[in-house]
Amino acid sequence: MVADGAQLLPNRIEQGGLEFGTPSTPARSGVARISIRHIMYLNIHHKIQTEPYGGFMRGKGVQYDTGTFPNGDTTRSIFDPATVAREMRVIADDLHCTTVRITGGDPERLTVAARYAAEAGLEVWFSPFPCELTEQELLPYFDDCADRAEALRRDGARVVFVTGCELSLFARGYLPGDTFNDRMETMRAAPPVRAAALAAIPERVNAFLSRVVASVRPRFGGPISYASIPIEHIDWTPFDIVGVDAYRNQYNAATFREDLRQYFTHGKPVAVTEAGCCTFRGAGDWGAGGWTVIEEGGTVKPGTIRDEDEQVRYMNDLLPIFEAEGFDTIFWFSFAGFELPHRPDPRHDLDLGSYGIVRMLDGAQGHTYPGMPWEPKQAFHALARHYEDR
Repeated sequence: MVADGAQLLPNRIEQGGLEFGTPSTPARSGVARISIRHIMYLNIHHKIQTEPYGGFMRGKGVQYDTGTFPNGDTTRSIFDPATVAREMRVIADDLHCTTVRITGGDPERLTVAARYAAEAGLEVWFSPFPCELTEQELLPYFDDCADRAEALRRDGARVVFVTGCELSLFARGYLPGDTFNDRMETMRAAPPVRAAALAAIPERVNAFLSRVVASVRPRFGGPISYASIPIEHIDWTPFDIVGVDAYRNQYNAATFREDLRQYFTHGKPVAVTEAGCCTFRGAGDWGAGGWTVIEEGGTVKPGTIRDEDEQVRYMNDLLPIFEAEGFDTIFWFSFAGFELPHRPDPRHDLDLGSYGIVRMLDGAQGHTYPGMPWEPKQAFHALARHYEDR
């Protein structure tokens, strides 16, 4: 999920980290399914433990939303298991992904999607994405999700457990406001007000995440991570994997590559939990803030020009950088913006504010994949080419 507003863009990459460590607890014996992808994974896992980092991208992935609920809204109102199963096969077979980051607020939806992903031969990053919950509510929520992820792992799937995403913005109690929109007002406030509100976040978020990891570690035997944003200044000591959203924008473009290199100081492999841009001309300069092109009330800002090639240009720039710098795993953001349909009228073409590599059809069915509610964008084919070649 991309949370940043305009005031958050300049320091999107200021301090995060991304890493992929070895599991703290060895996998239990007994693998239910063996496939070519499982064999390839075992060979690659050995390679990453025995060879230096750099120039080898192990995990080729995409983010997949099962439905997130900021402000009490939903990013996916319809969740059809048969459609999910088919989409996981498309991700594995046609996008040539080896892994998928499955996000969402409903633990049961996460479980359903994760099992279909595992059946398709994908490594699963089981990524609960709670919104509007307090710390007291979050702890049992993460425990439940960790139990579900462990059940999947015991069945033979390759699973990474991600302890939330951008909690400082999406959870209650770190910034003023009961809803995500309320909290984003603080992010857009005058610099002194914003700085005062952010000052306590690192200490509070790190203290809570330490409790979360201590609670889920006995429940889940695989590697554990968290999807962070730079304002949180995460202490990655408790984690096996460091996860950071690596968006380039007009503010960090000159130092982007140099900024990325700081993430390799933890002695662990590095992963990009999110990277991508929206579907309008100039969206690459907006980076993580591209979604704000959709105005309150559901119309697109006047003068916004549809440009699917913008996503491709952004992808063609960033993926070679990530690979050359030695990132272990990449999750392109995202497979689909399920509630952002493409429409002919530019003022109502919500796909302009979508990071999805497929465009949702407004009540119609696709032709490339008959029966599916979407059509591939140019970025879909570009990502498939990138991943097929690596």
